[in-house]
Amino acid sequence: MNTALWIAAALLAVVALTGGVTKAFVPQVKLAAHPGGAWTGERSAGFVKTLGVLELLAAAGLILPAALGVAPILVPVTAACWVLLMIGAMTTHLRHGEAKFAALNLAYLAVAVFVAWGRA
Repeated sequence: MNTALWIAAALLAVVALTGGVTKAFVPQVKLAAHPGGAWTGERSAGFVKTLGVLELLAAAGLILPAALGVAPILVPVTAACWVLLMIGAMTTHLRHGEAKFAALNLAYLAVAVFVAWGRA
């Protein structure tokens, strides 16, 4: 079970790191031109960058507390916050008619629920 939880947390951390780097460092115009990124054109650059920074923090919060043995309760807390983020992402993608991205967010949500439950 512990191995499955590490794999799940690592998967979510990679997703969060990728999304965070993209949102924090790629210009908003370029993000809006990519599939699934249309919503970024409707939000302020500061909002998109803030989401990126939060995703970078989530990547760290899913791995570092358990790996270092310092405040490991932060892992399920981070996973629960990721669930909330994925609910917002699904809502946003569905509003833009991007059902395949919403389905992907649902899969990430399910993995986050597993991590939150398993590490609690």
